[in-house]
Amino acid sequence: MNRILRFFALFSACFLLFSFSVNAQETEKKEKKGYDFTVTKEVPHTQVKSQARSGTCWSFAGKAFMEAEVLRLKGETLDLSEMFAVRNVYSVKAKKYVRLHGSLNLGPGGGFSDVLMVAADFGIVPESAYSGLVIGEETHIHGEMDEVLKSYSDAILKKKNKKLTPVWHDGLNALLDTYLGEYPSEFLFEGKKFTPKSFAESTGFIPEDYIELTSFTHQPYYKPFIMEIPDNWMWSEAFNLPLEELMETIDFALNNGYTVGWDADVSEKGFGWKNGVAVVPEEKPESYPGKEKTDWDAMTEADRQKAIYSFEEIVQEKQITAEVRQTAFDNFETTDDHLMLIVGIAKDQNGSQYYKIKNSWGTTDHVYKGYFYASIPYMQYKTVSILVHKDAIPKNLKKKSGI
Repeated sequence: MNRILRFFALFSACFLLFSFSVNAQETEKKEKKGYDFTVTKEVPHTQVKSQARSGTCWSFAGKAFMEAEVLRLKGETLDLSEMFAVRNVYSVKAKKYVRLHGSLNLGPGGGFSDVLMVAADFGIVPESAYSGLVIGEETHIHGEMDEVLKSYSDAILKKKNKKLTPVWHDGLNALLDTYLGEYPSEFLFEGKKFTPKSFAESTGFIPEDYIELTSFTHQPYYKPFIMEIPDNWMWSEAFNLPLEELMETIDFALNNGYTVGWDADVSEKGFGWKNGVAVVPEEKPESYPGKEKTDWDAMTEADRQKAIYSFEEIVQEKQITAEVRQTAFDNFETTDDHLMLIVGIAKDQNGSQYYKIKNSWGTTDHVYKGYFYASIPYMQYKTVSILVHKDAIPKNLKKKSGI
């Protein structure tokens, strides 16, 4: 009998120890639930789209910005054609590429200034009038088209006829007709006939009302300068501000009902698309008080990086200064990777501020259905430039800068 009692006592002790261990593990998992965001301000905007396998983020971000502006200005929800801008930009860019004997970046990339240029010079069309989906695919797949247009333009530069023929640009536009569809000179929308120009007028969007802003120390503040980035084939200017005033403008715009176009670098390990968060973790051991220094030292560098960039818990972030930001740009660690739309402000469970970003990578199998949250340090560090309505700039800053 005593033996049986001792057995049950031992079994009970083991069970309690096991239960405590499991509960401790569960508690640790709950404590490491990762980032939890609460949106505190969101500006009305249109739904997330997908650029699919095309290098046209600039057009998707630019059209998302336009759609949000039409929503703000007129209360109308429009689905605008990204490929209309892509087609016109390729056509104009190829002319400049040939004019410069090939000394220009002729590819699918672009910037917000491209979208504004197309709206001003060619107009705007709805998605229903020009989807760009004419090659039998359900999504945008541009690899072949990009290669063909570049090869065609390079063939023109070889001047095999001893001179350029007067029809070479017609040939390029014919290729664009083939890959994206014939040019929509006229179209019907909601029972009315439009041209791209007349439709642009109907939206209320005025390209001249918008400005690109940036912040770099290698150029004087409070003056515009030509952004030295490969995709700035138009040699367009951005107005240079101190970093704190650039950030002030972003917050002012969002809090006053304006979205913000965002040109940024997304190549950092702290850009966790799968987890829906973009941060700039501090990698020094003392920034992780939960870990003993001996434990940290015993870890391999790969394990340290995995712990820092797992996004399983909130990390301490680096302090970003204008000098830190400039060094990253000078060393090509910050490049014009990707264009998106800032649509709101959020806080994590610790009360730290983030920005809600609308991306153009679709919604499938994504934690936030096509959105992610960028921290203030990430915004300070990785922003190349922003696009805003001129009225979205604080009045005192407009007066000081002469915008």
